[in-house]
Amino acid sequence: MHWMDGEVVAWLSLIGVVLLHVIGVLHVLHAVMNVRTAQGTIAWVVSLVTFPYLAIPLYWLLGRNRFEGYVRGRRADDEDLARLAKSMYERVKQYEVDVPYDDAFARAAQLLGGLPFTRGNDLELLIDGEQTFSRLFEQIRQAKNYVCVNFYIVKSDRIGLKFRDLLIEKANQGVRIWFLFDEFGSHKLPRKYLNQLKAAGIECRSFGANRHWWSRLQLNFRNHRKVVVVDGKIGFMGGLNVGDEYLGRSQKFGQWRDTHLEIRGPAVQALQMVFLGDWYWATGVVPPELEWEIETDPADEVSAIIPTGPADPGDSWKLMVAEAANTSRQRLWIASPYFVPDDGALTALQTAALRGVDVRILIPERADHLLVWLSAFSYYEQSIPYGVKLYRYHRGFLHQKVMLVDDRLATVGTANLDNRSFRLNFELTALSPDKGFVGEVEAMLTEDFENASLAMLSDFRKRSFFFKVGVRVARLFAPIQ
Repeated sequence: MHWMDGEVVAWLSLIGVVLLHVIGVLHVLHAVMNVRTAQGTIAWVVSLVTFPYLAIPLYWLLGRNRFEGYVRGRRADDEDLARLAKSMYERVKQYEVDVPYDDAFARAAQLLGGLPFTRGNDLELLIDGEQTFSRLFEQIRQAKNYVCVNFYIVKSDRIGLKFRDLLIEKANQGVRIWFLFDEFGSHKLPRKYLNQLKAAGIECRSFGANRHWWSRLQLNFRNHRKVVVVDGKIGFMGGLNVGDEYLGRSQKFGQWRDTHLEIRGPAVQALQMVFLGDWYWATGVVPPELEWEIETDPADEVSAIIPTGPADPGDSWKLMVAEAANTSRQRLWIASPYFVPDDGALTALQTAALRGVDVRILIPERADHLLVWLSAFSYYEQSIPYGVKLYRYHRGFLHQKVMLVDDRLATVGTANLDNRSFRLNFELTALSPDKGFVGEVEAMLTEDFENASLAMLSDFRKRSFFFKVGVRVARLFAPIQ
C-alpha cells in the first residue's frame, strides 16, 4: 500500500514537472513575440525552459514590457473620458502653435506625446526644495475648488506631515482633493497617514491598486510622475517628490540638487488631462468638478506637456532622447541622476558627439541606488572615447531631469536617462522653445557644471578589479533597475 502511495506521488510529481515545462514553453512563445531586446529574449527563453518553476512567476512580474489595460484620456474608449478629452482639445486648439517645419525634434516630441504645443503659458523654474515647496504650499493654500496630487514618493517625515496637514486643512474648508501615489515608491507611507487623509474626505488611491486584479501583477511598472494641479489654473511638475531629503535634510545625501516647474496657461489643462488619465486608470471614475476653462498668461510662452510610458506603442522617451541627439547641432546637455542608456540611445549620443556636438551628461558623484550608480561606470568606455563628456556633480546629490538642445529647446520633467524611464515608468516632460526659458535653463545648467568634475576614462580604469566586476554585474540588471 505504501509502495502504491509512493508510486502515485512520483507520477503526480512527474506530471507536475512536465506541466510546468509545458507552461514554460508557452511563456517562451510569448517572450519571443513580445520582449523587445534580443538579449532580454534569450535570457527569458533560457530561464523559462531551464527553471520554469522560478522563471514563470518572475516573468509575470518583470518580463512584460507593456502596461496592459491603461486608458489615456486622449485615447479613451470610455464615453465620459472621451467626451471630456474632446472638449479639452477643442478649447486648447485655440492656443495651439505649429512647431517650426524644420524642427524635427519638436515635431517628434509632439507626435509621441500626443498633446499640442500651445502659446499663452508661463513656465517658472523652481530650483531645489526650499523654493519648490514654498511655491507649492503657497498655491495649495490659495486653492478655492480642488487640488489634484500625484507623487511617486510621499514620506511621513517633517515635510510629508506638513503636506498632509495642509491637504487636510484645505479639505476641511471644502476644497476637493484627489491624492494619487505610486505604491512602490511610497511603500513606506504608513496606513495611518492615508487614513487621516481619508477621514478628512480626501480621495486617496495608489496607482497600482487598480480595479482589475491582474494589474497587481504589473509591479515592475511605476508611475514616476510628480503632478499638482490647483483649480485647473496652476500646475506643478518636475523632479521633486515629498520627503525631507528633497530639502537637503538627509545626512546620507546632504544638499539635494533638483528642478521643478510652476506652470500657468493652457499647458495646465494638458497637465490636468494627464492626471485625469492616471486617476481614471486607478479608479474608473472621472471627477466631474475639474475646471477646463483656459486662462492665458501674459508671459505668452510656447510649451508642450509630453507624457510617456509603457502604455505607449513604442519607447517614447527613448525616442525623444535619440531624436534630440540626432537633431542637435551645437550642444546637447542632459542632467539625470542615472546614466544607463540602451544601445539605441547610446548610439545617438555617440554619433552626435562625433559630429562635433557638445554632448554633456551631468550625473551625481554620490549614489542613491547602488546598482544604477555602478552601472554608469560601465558606459565610460562607450562614451568618453567618442567625445561624450560625463560630468559628476559633487555638491550634494543631483536628482534633476533636464535637457537643453542647442539654443532652441529645453525640457524639465521626471524622466531619467535609463532603461526604466525608457520602458517601464510613466513619465512626464515639459518642453519649451521659448528663448527666455531656454536661457534660464542654460544659465542654471552652466552653474551646475561649475559644481561638477569632468570624468576621465582613467577614473574607471584605475579602479580595483572587484569594483570593475561589480560594475559589470550591475549592468546585467540595467533593464529592471
